Amino acid sequence: MSEQIIENLIIGAGPAGLAVAGRMSKQNLPFVMVEQAENVVSSWRGHYDRLCLHTVRQLSHLPHLPIPASYPTYLPRLSLIEYFESYVSTFKIEPLLNKTVKKVVKERPYWRVEINADEIIYAKNVIVASGVNRVPSVPKWEGKDNYEGLLIHSRTYKNPDPFKGKNTLVIGMGNTGAEIALDLAEQGVDCALSVRSEINVVPRDLNGRPTQLTAKSLEKFPFGLGDWLGTQIRKFYYGDLSKYGLRTSKLSPVVQLKKTGKTPVIDLGTIQKIKEGKIKVFGDVQSFTTNGLNFKKEGSVNFDAVILATGYKAKVEDFIPGIESFLDQYRVPKQVIGEDKFKGLYFVGFDNYKLGGIIGTIHTDSGIAVDDING
Repeated sequence: MSEQIIENLIIGAGPAGLAVAGRMSKQNLPFVMVEQAENVVSSWRGHYDRLCLHTVRQLSHLPHLPIPASYPTYLPRLSLIEYFESYVSTFKIEPLLNKTVKKVVKERPYWRVEINADEIIYAKNVIVASGVNRVPSVPKWEGKDNYEGLLIHSRTYKNPDPFKGKNTLVIGMGNTGAEIALDLAEQGVDCALSVRSEINVVPRDLNGRPTQLTAKSLEKFPFGLGDWLGTQIRKFYYGDLSKYGLRTSKLSPVVQLKKTGKTPVIDLGTIQKIKEGKIKVFGDVQSFTTNGLNFKKEGSVNFDAVILATGYKAKVEDFIPGIESFLDQYRVPKQVIGEDKFKGLYFVGFDNYKLGGIIGTIHTDSGIAVDDING
């Protein structure tokens, strides 16, 4: 059993962990970083092939290292990984890989962190950067285990090739589900979306300008005028989507995000494919059958394959006993800086409820954490 005492431990070598490490390196703060995978930003390496950032390049960088102007406005997955690797090199970040954190408990004056089966680190501060997408969320439906078709979570989806010739259903119309359905439809796969609740849809670009930049300009309008203008623009752009089986939220994207934690769908062309009939829309799933699904409104429909775009869970309670009282209604840490019995814990990259995107959130949160640690 090996033991060591350190000042700062960063859990996770994803974008959040790298952002903290970059700031600490800049301020000459000592740290150790552990990562359960065999490389940095492992989740980005595993995402589907066509994935691009939905946020613009100039608002998507980590601290102290802007993304070069030679990169496209919306970084493809491989370009983003290249940028993250350059970040690791620039700040000489050397994570300890294949290190799984089993338990984090207070053992005054330190946090006792059990790693793998034979290693303990005592740290004054522990920065939890394990991410909101740590564990795939798989709802429990009656009959799911008896379904005989191809059934995967979106985490393992790569491209349309395995689904060609298969009648395929994507369950969930968040950003991942909408883009996977678009990916399938563009390659001629007979596909459909199951959409359970009301949604807000925002075009990624409008008249050649990134909607993210337009939204930032509209935020400056007083008395909620910008929010109202944005709603009118979306209504004009998309028209009445109810005729296609989509219910638009009565809340604006900003209000919906703050009240429900649900991000708007950044549309890359999915709505047009729905209007063209290339992507069919069904309502909520009631149960599975051996060769398809029962929908609450549409009845029984056969599908050869089902992709669960049903999101993820942070599940920090898996390795931090007693953290439940510090979690909000979405089961994520309620703030960056731990207080009272959680003093010395920091949580970076868990506030996924801002329009600026997760990397923008990481940029902000990492600054809050490192500034507090540095006094």
